[in-house]
Amino acid sequence: MNSVMGLGKLVTQCICARESIEIEGHRYSVLERLAEGGYSLVDLVKDKASYREFALKRIQCHSKEDERNTLKEVEYHKQFRHKNLCGCEGSQLKKLRNQNPGAAFNTGPISEMLIVLPFFKRGTLQDEISLRQHKMEYIPEKRVIQLFLGICEGLRELHSHNIAHRDIKPGNVLLSETDTPVLMDFGSMDVARVDIKTASEALALQDKASMTCTMPYRAPELFNVERQTTIDERVDIWSLGGTVYAMMYLEGPFEKIHQRGDSVALAVLGCNIRYPEEQTQYSSSLVDLIKSLLAVDPTQRPYIDWVLQRLDNVSKNSNNCNTKSATNVI
Repeated sequence: MNSVMGLGKLVTQCICARESIEIEGHRYSVLERLAEGGYSLVDLVKDKASYREFALKRIQCHSKEDERNTLKEVEYHKQFRHKNLCGCEGSQLKKLRNQNPGAAFNTGPISEMLIVLPFFKRGTLQDEISLRQHKMEYIPEKRVIQLFLGICEGLRELHSHNIAHRDIKPGNVLLSETDTPVLMDFGSMDVARVDIKTASEALALQDKASMTCTMPYRAPELFNVERQTTIDERVDIWSLGGTVYAMMYLEGPFEKIHQRGDSVALAVLGCNIRYPEEQTQYSSSLVDLIKSLLAVDPTQRPYIDWVLQRLDNVSKNSNNCNTKSATNVI
């Protein structure tokens, strides 16, 4: 979801109109537009009874397949109740028109999925990274490890149920008031392990990845899906590595390449990643862990349980170093 351009105008329109929506017995007033993407919008709404604020995601469906995908997204939100995974307060599929394949003019969406989600005032990890970029203020290692751990815990919950997120990136990590990272945007989620046998299956998954997996954080095996192979949850491990890299260096490993319009696929497959040597505030053990996540060959990439074990060691080493530094100062 991209930030809305001309937000002030949109806010004025919302405040004047004061759209009211009922979802699962709760009535909500629409306060303002928060964000918009290709086929979805996010509005800030308030429950008229409790006065609590929520984020209302509105997804336009242009086909029955779109409807099935959005229903699956809602089910994922309801299935997982975990502090590092975004929950769902309610949902409703609102019909807009009947789909008639034989009609001469079938324009516009056939329905709209409304999903009521928690509202996080602090926004996303990407929002914080963008603010820090302007001041070149790096996130301390202790906090990087804390956020890293929370994202891993959310992924472990998904992977333990054979589900992969498939679009892990700083923009899909919300930050709570207690600085807990919460994974959001379950529209890309699917069964983690997929056996690819034919060329058509390979192409179908590759096309789907091109639409649902953000390019600078997309795993190498999704750029060129091969026959007679298995795609598994380690696509998330690659994206996790890119996300933590962005936390450390204030941009993803392939974002500049993407911004220049150069081939991200070639850079990813060639593992063209630079680790700034001038940034010495991060321990070598943390940097080495990130490098292990960003292995081009998925069979050389670790699973989430191994990552958590290594991260625990990195955290202990980091704490020991901090203790020694404090002792030296004293």
